[in-house]
Amino acid sequence: MNFKGALPALILETVRVEPNHGYRIAQLIKERSGGLLDFKEGTLYPALHKLENGGLVESYEGAETGRTRRYYRITKAGRGALARDRDEWRELSRAVTMILGET
Repeated sequence: MNFKGALPALILETVRVEPNHGYRIAQLIKERSGGLLDFKEGTLYPALHKLENGGLVESYEGAETGRTRRYYRITKAGRGALARDRDEWRELSRAVTMILGET
């Protein structure tokens, strides 16, 4: 998994905690990364649609402050994919740390 490939895992982790709409998912990723990861709509929504088409998330309509929004929640298949992504990320992180060294 490379950094670009990390977005689906970040989305899955965010909706694992609780279903949410796209804008809030992006906000949560940004907040949890200390502002380092700031995905714009042009990146986030295609990733959400790909996850939905792959059966890893499902969407439904809900209302928030009088606005209809599309919410996303993780599926059982999405939980399995997230577990695999976590393992892959740990392996990649370990390999990079071995090469760059810990300071």
